[in-house]
Amino acid sequence: MRERRMVEARKLSSLANWKCAYPMIEFRPVVHILGWIAVLTGMLLILPTLTDISVGDPDWLPFSISATTALTLGLMMTLSTFGERTLVLDLRQAFLVTVLGWVVVGVLGAIPMTGIGIGFLDALFESISGITTTGSTVIVGLDRMPPGLLLWRAILQWIGGIGIIAIAVLILPILRIGGMQLFRIESSDTSSEKVASALSMLTGLLAVYGVLTAACAGSFYACGMSGFDALTHAMATVSTGGFSTHDASFRYFEGRSLQWVGTVFMISGATPFVLYIRAIRGGLDSLVRDSQVRVFIGLLVALSLLVSLWLSEIRDRPFLDAVTVAAFNITSIVTTTGFVSENYNIWGAGAAGLFLVLMFVGGCTGSTSGAIKIYRFQILFLFVRAQVKRLISPNRVVPLSYNGKHLTDDVSVSVLAFWAVFIASIAVVTVVLNVLGLDIVTAYSASVTAISNVGPGLGDIVGPTGNFATLPDAAKALLIGAMLAGRLEILALLVTLNREFWRY
Repeated sequence: MRERRMVEARKLSSLANWKCAYPMIEFRPVVHILGWIAVLTGMLLILPTLTDISVGDPDWLPFSISATTALTLGLMMTLSTFGERTLVLDLRQAFLVTVLGWVVVGVLGAIPMTGIGIGFLDALFESISGITTTGSTVIVGLDRMPPGLLLWRAILQWIGGIGIIAIAVLILPILRIGGMQLFRIESSDTSSEKVASALSMLTGLLAVYGVLTAACAGSFYACGMSGFDALTHAMATVSTGGFSTHDASFRYFEGRSLQWVGTVFMISGATPFVLYIRAIRGGLDSLVRDSQVRVFIGLLVALSLLVSLWLSEIRDRPFLDAVTVAAFNITSIVTTTGFVSENYNIWGAGAAGLFLVLMFVGGCTGSTSGAIKIYRFQILFLFVRAQVKRLISPNRVVPLSYNGKHLTDDVSVSVLAFWAVFIASIAVVTVVLNVLGLDIVTAYSASVTAISNVGPGLGDIVGPTGNFATLPDAAKALLIGAMLAGRLEILALLVTLNREFWRY
């Protein structure tokens, strides 16, 4: 009896210590921030409302109602959680804000689409695809859709792009997701002393983002796009989202100049935005010296030249035309933008396989692109090379460095964990989609394109000339989760699904 009491006492002591280490989550700061996110979404919903009013389209009413709903809900959340204490997020609160922020915008963004005759699941798919900058669509007949809806889809991608940059620069390094602690900057701190610095960095990122978008829109317009198409496609290009206002995507437009403008600004969106700020403050050296940027640009140039030579020699296409379509489509897939100017499935043997592999790559960290990211490939290469050297000389010490910084063990472990979970997630989603009735090519490419946030997949159904509208509802629901998981670097979502995260 005495021994049992001692065991129970030890258990209670251990439980008390766990509660001290992991106190109950305080939801007030989380709800407060989510409220401001809802308010911002409501303010942005006014833009498509005014757009439809200006052209006399009756679909302004659903956008107006949605804007009012979002603003009302957001103000209720912020006012009910207002307090005198400064809002400082701990680690678990930061995880919650990161995950729930995307969900809130996705749900609010879907509401106006339901008001114009789109089913809720399809509307949610379209909204999540937009906010995660995936670019997969279930809407058929984009050319006949009201301008308010087309603008709203572009806005969703645009705010998703800046949100991704902000999270990659300010939040993920703190959360130590997928090796992002390697890119922690001075302002990546949750303490109140760093708030001003973080706001300054966010303001700079937003300014660069806005300037690039304006420059892209102006360039598109100068090359022949209408003002509306130029604006919406600029938002989708710099955010590497890929939503178009036409079913044919970039195939709708004629002329090489538009594709080259798109190529340049897709690359700009997939480049680390922090480096733009450093380049403005201290010269272009920071861009040129960065290992990620050099590998990223080198990869795009090499692949574009190889594919253009293939198209020129084997497919008998003019070289300049081959270079244009190769550079545009390869850049679009690598940066996870998802625009297509041609059906690359018919380019010949190996083209489909190449583009499937490119869906995994992604751009640089701290950019708007998705997928694995260049730096994780680099760190994986360094790790494998070090392991080979250790196999040859077991007692050999092999220090690892990246971009002039020493790689600690926690960075390598984080990157390897991300790789494992990324590949496993694709495998699980592929199997489930196959069980739901999709053929294996469609199931596999749909899972890759959703988790990598690319947009188009392979095959006739979800390929570059296809659409996700014909997929069963269960498959769409699964892909919604996959798009969110990919955008949240997968591990952040898994953390919030862990029972210990919510315990006590």
